[in-house]
Amino acid sequence: MKKMRIGFVVLSIAIFAASAAFAGESLPRVLFDQGHAQQFLIEEKGELQLSKLADIIRGKGALVSSTAAPLNDQALQGITALVISGPFASLQPEEVEAVSRFIEKGGRLAAMLHIGAPLAGLLAKLDIDHSNAVLHDRKNIIDRDTNFIVKDLTTHPLFTGIEQFSLYGGWALKYGKEGAPIARTSPEAWVDLDGDKQFSKNDAVGSFAVVIAGPHGKGDFVIFGDDAIFQNRYLDGDNSKLAANLAALLTGH
Repeated sequence: MKKMRIGFVVLSIAIFAASAAFAGESLPRVLFDQGHAQQFLIEEKGELQLSKLADIIRGKGALVSSTAAPLNDQALQGITALVISGPFASLQPEEVEAVSRFIEKGGRLAAMLHIGAPLAGLLAKLDIDHSNAVLHDRKNIIDRDTNFIVKDLTTHPLFTGIEQFSLYGGWALKYGKEGAPIARTSPEAWVDLDGDKQFSKNDAVGSFAVVIAGPHGKGDFVIFGDDAIFQNRYLDGDNSKLAANLAALLTGH
């Protein structure tokens, strides 16, 4: 009888371990790239860090991790979604190709610009371009004209339950064949083309895309012209809901 009880306990432990392993394999896995000189990390709790965004994604039942290794097929194997937020160093051409293959096979990508150049190669692969200077707006200003509220939103799962979000120093995005703009500035926004740090007749004026989303092969991508949107300090009511919606898109939950 004692041997039977021991055998039952061992069997139960084995079944539990197998179930836990299966559950771990079946959970969506979201990987944050931190190998391109990123300053804002998911492990850090400071105001400009991304720990709250990581927690929001975990709240959707995902396994969240980061990597400082080069992005290649091996690093992306088994990953549901890849987040590249605020790189300061450029992705290498082979990394761009690996990320493109990842999306084409059904992966999901969210990328956020702090400065444009490090993501230029990947954006070009997705037929997207970015402005050479930050955006200013003359409407919906928060505290300075580079920090403003974005209200022109296309119906999209990313914006479920929100009518606006806040942007803090972003770049205009130009879409191509695969993507489409889903969030835009007011028509009175401008880009300082002549570099005189004031609005003048030489500057570009209009409604500029700040979020672009679209398919790429079997997968899809969403590109944000700003990375501060999801930093701990700026996850207010609307931005927090935006983060939750992004988490749902990335995890499929």
